[in-house]
Amino acid sequence: MTALGTDDPGFGLYVHWPFCLSKCPYCDFNSHVRQAPVDEARFLAAFRQELAHRAALTPGRTVGSVFFGGGTPSLMRPATVGAILDAIGGHWTVDPAAEVTLEANPTSVDATRFGGYRAAGVNRVSLGVQALNDPDLKALGRLHTAEEALAAVEIAATHFERFSFDLIYARPGQTPAQWQAELHGAIDRAAEHLSLYQLTIEPDTMFERLHKAGKLAVPDPEQARALWEVTQELTAARGLPAYEVSNHARPGAESRHNLVYWRYGEYAGVGPGAHGRILTASGRRAHSTERHPEMWLTVVEGEGHGLVSDEGLSAEEQGDEFLLMGLRLGEGVDPARFAALSGRALDRTRIDSLIDDGLVERSSTGRLRVTREGFPVLDMVVADLAA
Repeated sequence: MTALGTDDPGFGLYVHWPFCLSKCPYCDFNSHVRQAPVDEARFLAAFRQELAHRAALTPGRTVGSVFFGGGTPSLMRPATVGAILDAIGGHWTVDPAAEVTLEANPTSVDATRFGGYRAAGVNRVSLGVQALNDPDLKALGRLHTAEEALAAVEIAATHFERFSFDLIYARPGQTPAQWQAELHGAIDRAAEHLSLYQLTIEPDTMFERLHKAGKLAVPDPEQARALWEVTQELTAARGLPAYEVSNHARPGAESRHNLVYWRYGEYAGVGPGAHGRILTASGRRAHSTERHPEMWLTVVEGEGHGLVSDEGLSAEEQGDEFLLMGLRLGEGVDPARFAALSGRALDRTRIDSLIDDGLVERSSTGRLRVTREGFPVLDMVVADLAA
């Protein structure tokens, strides 16, 4: 894992657009399919209300990143995206170098909107490619072909200096040799950033039902580990080393918005099912909004916001979250910041034991970071340190 700088995590905004053309069988995100056209004007008005509400809670902040996630934000009209960005600029100071990312489907229809998104203020896109062959795309429930996806990547490169795309590996029947060849092709087309996610069977998904019924076989742990090793070795050799468990970038091209999360920064979330972590006079607070899109609309129109949870986080909870997020990064965590958040120091005996086991190491600056051997058992490492 590559090391990054340790700048202030900053303040970011997350905007959730919850609609998709279809529900992918592996997806457990808060995404919804609607047969009738979505009333974008009504949703825009609600986004404006929620942004005003969050701005009142976070005065004086400078926005360093905005992320339009989903769902499929590229189903939004560019004018809607632009109006949301205008509302953000009306409430906060926006850093002139702010990263503004929009997730997009790599279809020919979505790609025709890229110029409009760039004109609206988006300066980075993240494309949900997921696979580079048509049989696997079909099995994953994707609506685009590999040819469409690669064409969309090329179009993105003409409109945006910064772009990324996602792939899923450890797919049914996938071998290390197949993944290696596919990954080489992906890196050939990725200018600076790739997100590479190992397929997991999530609760309440179609894939879970198929897996339980014996109709979907995924690689066993040993096979999945071999695919993970291919991922780490090849991306590092090709100049896109891992800076986070599932994210790979050329130095300096890391996702600035996601670094706000992983470095335990401050962010406000608006839209159905959005989450946030903000600092107030009463301390750090965890926010979540109503998940159901139409219910969220109704609540926002009646209350001025869609929050269904606004909870203060204890020192212990903040320490746990800090470890859970920060140990995902190649740069690791600063033990002094953990102590400041949690009110206690990390247990030196536990640290030494994990170091002896080769799962954790100390950097030259005293940060604690998980080793390559430790990342496949990251959850265990985090739980051990947090205990």
